[in-house]
Amino acid sequence: MDIEEEIRSLQLDSAEDNTGVINPEDAKLEEVEKLDRMEEDSKDDVSLNSKDVQAESKVKDKAVSAPGDVETPDEMEEDNKKRHLNVVFIGHVDAGKSTTGGQILFLSGQVDDRTIQKYEKEAKDKSRESWYMAYIMDTNEEERVKGKTVEVGRAHFETETTRFTILDAPGHKSYVPNMISGASQADIGVLVISARKGEFETGYERGGQTREHVQLAKTLGVSKLLVVVNKMDDPTVNWSKERYDEIESKMIPFLKSSGYNVKKDVLFLPISGLLGTNMKTRIDKSVCSWWNGPCLFEALDAVEVPLRDPKGPFRMPIIDKFKDMGTVVMGKVESGSITEGDSLLVMPNKTQVKVVAVYCDETKVRCAGPGENLRVRLSGIDDEDILAGFVLSSIAKPIASVTEFVAQLQILELLDNAIFTAGYKAVLHIHSVVEECEIVELLQQIDPKTKKPMKKKVLFVKNGAVVVSRVQVNNMICIEKFADFPQLGRFTLRTEGKTVAVGKVTGLPSVSS
Repeated sequence: MDIEEEIRSLQLDSAEDNTGVINPEDAKLEEVEKLDRMEEDSKDDVSLNSKDVQAESKVKDKAVSAPGDVETPDEMEEDNKKRHLNVVFIGHVDAGKSTTGGQILFLSGQVDDRTIQKYEKEAKDKSRESWYMAYIMDTNEEERVKGKTVEVGRAHFETETTRFTILDAPGHKSYVPNMISGASQADIGVLVISARKGEFETGYERGGQTREHVQLAKTLGVSKLLVVVNKMDDPTVNWSKERYDEIESKMIPFLKSSGYNVKKDVLFLPISGLLGTNMKTRIDKSVCSWWNGPCLFEALDAVEVPLRDPKGPFRMPIIDKFKDMGTVVMGKVESGSITEGDSLLVMPNKTQVKVVAVYCDETKVRCAGPGENLRVRLSGIDDEDILAGFVLSSIAKPIASVTEFVAQLQILELLDNAIFTAGYKAVLHIHSVVEECEIVELLQQIDPKTKKPMKKKVLFVKNGAVVVSRVQVNNMICIEKFADFPQLGRFTLRTEGKTVAVGKVTGLPSVSS
C-alpha cells in the first residue's frame, strides 16, 4: 500500500468515526490537532506536512497497539541499503536556506501541490510572496512572521542512492548556538550564498554570518561543503557568469584559510532556490549557457564521506528528551550500533538503562548504525534526570566524564581589548554540550609554520595564535580525545555572541571520575 492510500484510509477512519461521512474540513482540523500534539512532543522534530504527520501518527498507533509490529527484515534491509547522510544548510540570514530546503522537499515529492498552494496564500496574506517555500521548513509562527529561522528545522528526502536528513540552521547571529547544535549533527554542509547585489557582500564582510558559519562548520566536523550560489535568477544577477565568478574568487581564499581543501572537499554551483532551477534537473542552456556542471541533487549524491565504525563503542550525544510512554531521547549515533533490548549507560550520571524501542526517521526499527538520527525510548531513567549534552554510551567502554581537559585552541578573533590568558572565561560548545568554562593555564604556544611547540613560556596570546591550554568547566561533561572520536573532541569557544576560538581535545585526566 503506498503512502497516499495509507493517508486516505487514515482520513477515512478518522472522519467515519464521527459521522460515517468524510468531511474535508474535519480531516484538515485533525491534521492541525495532530501537528500541535507533535510539536509539543518535540520542538526539534519539525514535521513538514500532512503526509508526514499522518504517516507518523500511524507509526505511533502501530507502536502502541502492537509492540511486536516491526518492519519485516526485508523492508529493513531495503531501507538500510541506501546510505544515510545529514546535510546542514548554513549561511547568512536571508541567503535563502529555508527556501532552498523547502524546494528540495517539494521536488523530491515530500510536499504536495495543495500544501504549497496553502503556503503561497499564507505568504501572500503576509505580503511576503517570495517566502512561501521557506514555510515548509519554518513551521513556527515567529519564524514565518519575521522570515528568520530560529530553531533547527529537520526534514527527510531521498535520491536514487541516498537517504538525507536536512538540518536547516538559523542564519541570524542571535541564534548561532542553535546553528551549532544543527551543524554538530551534520556530515556535509550546504553553504547558501545570495548572489543578489549587496546581499553577498553583507553576509561575507566582517560581522556577516557567512564567515562565522564556515568556520563553525569546519570545527564541528562538516568535512565536505557544497557552496550553492542562490538567487541567480534575481534581476540584479540574471544568471551572470561574472557575478558567479566574483563570488567564487572571493570565497575560495577564505574557505582555504578555514581549513577546507577546496579542490577535494568543496564544490560550487549556481541555483535558484525559489524557482527550483538547477536543483533536481540540470539547468537549461537557454537559461544559463555557461554552466556545464551537475545540479544540486547530483552533487549531493556524489558526495563521499568517511565511513564510521558500526562495531566501535556506542556513543550517542543527546540533543533533546521528552516523555512519550517512557523517556525518549533524541540524537545522532556517532559510533557503534544500537539494538532494541540493549543495556546502555547514560553518562555522566552513570545510570544503566534499557533500550525499549528505536525510531529512525519516524519509522520503528530493530537496530541502527552510526550516522543515523534516532529517537530512542529508554526504561530505567526519568526524563528529568537527562540533560542535553548527556551521552548514551556502551557499558563496556563508557565515555569519559570530566571537569577539566587539555586542548589545542586556535584563537580566531577576540573581543576588542580582550587578552587570552589564564582566567579567560567563555562558553564552550562541544557536540550537544553548552557549558561555561575557564582557561586555567596556558601550557605552550604552537608555531603555526612548523606546527611545533615554542620553547618560551607563554602568558597570553593574540588573534590567530595556536595554543595548548588547560580548560575547566563548572559541571561534569562527556567528551573524548579528538584523536579517538573527532566528533566528540572538537569544540568552539564563544563570548558575548561571537566565536572567539575553535579547538580540539588533546588530553583527558588519566582517571576519569
